[in-house]
Amino acid sequence: MVGGHARRTGRGVRTGRRMVRYLPSLVIVVGVILDLTTPARVTSGPLFAAAPLVAAPFYSMLGTSLVALASLAAELALRLSSESLFTVEASSELLTVVVVSLLALYINAVVRRSGQRLASARIIAETAQRAVLPRPAERIGGLRVAARYEAAQEGAYIGGDLFAVQDTPYGVRLVVGDVRGKGLDAVEAVAVIIGSFREAAEQESSLEAVAQRLERALTREGTRRGGLDTFEGFTTAVLAEIPHGENVVRLVNRGHPEPLLMNGDGAVRMLAPSDPALPLGMSELGAWPDRAEQSAYPAGATLLFYTDGLTEARDGRGVFYLPRERLDGRIFQGPDELLQALIDDVRVHTGGGSQDDMALLAVNRPAEGEPERRRGTPAVP
Repeated sequence: MVGGHARRTGRGVRTGRRMVRYLPSLVIVVGVILDLTTPARVTSGPLFAAAPLVAAPFYSMLGTSLVALASLAAELALRLSSESLFTVEASSELLTVVVVSLLALYINAVVRRSGQRLASARIIAETAQRAVLPRPAERIGGLRVAARYEAAQEGAYIGGDLFAVQDTPYGVRLVVGDVRGKGLDAVEAVAVIIGSFREAAEQESSLEAVAQRLERALTREGTRRGGLDTFEGFTTAVLAEIPHGENVVRLVNRGHPEPLLMNGDGAVRMLAPSDPALPLGMSELGAWPDRAEQSAYPAGATLLFYTDGLTEARDGRGVFYLPRERLDGRIFQGPDELLQALIDDVRVHTGGGSQDDMALLAVNRPAEGEPERRRGTPAVP
């Protein structure tokens, strides 16, 4: 159902674009018909002047010029056929079409330059995010991994949500987090957290020690910048460790939304911490020792980590999206298919828009003898 909705939406967008392409020609044709079928006192000059303006934001410079010439030619032909070319009214209408056409060409040039600058900005932003937040490999330590970053605004790539996955001597370790704030300050905080995680995940023998290294990194960076409020130091995060050869997962949750464990039969369970903890970067409010909690992680199961952009997505009535309820009983081909179905479902729930960025990370433990990629339908309700 979700895939069909997405396809219908895509077809609707393409149909709308085609209609816009034909609109300037339609305006000119309507102007000609109106002039030929109405009394002489009714003028179609405004329609001929409007056609180039309609074309300006959507056509190329050449296309806009051709529409302007077609409008001017239609106006001239009609005035010649009615032998009114040399009247004051005809001269005024012709002059209006010429002036508006020149204005349309100027608008077209401005739109094209703005589009080029926007495209350059998007490329720079995407490159920066890929450098700070690279997408993990599809296979890490025998696990199947998929990650997605969905920006709240189309074309926006940089934000404060983060994820990282790394194979270490202690197992596959990962972090998913959400930095308070937006913009470049949040991106710098993401870089600090991921950099510290990469180093600590290799060196620290326990997941609790990794969390403490992240805490110290944020505190140190905040002190260097003159306080954590200056530096985006408030970060919710969940850290996970999946030991090699063991069907378990260990979690340290620092104020982050609880991960979901999806079994191969479609059953979904929330991995909530027994003792809530403060987010990273808030050690000045109190110090509680981190305690990793262990849960069964059987073969064929998938762990889903996400930021609050998922759970805070609301529909038109203000109802929040509930991933556990929406995913319960569904079976997916793999982690990438899970994330795509989840993103499509959120778009349906919100009507296509979202108020916050959303980072998603899915980690699947393949069952013994399972082929590299299962075939079948993307999701079975």
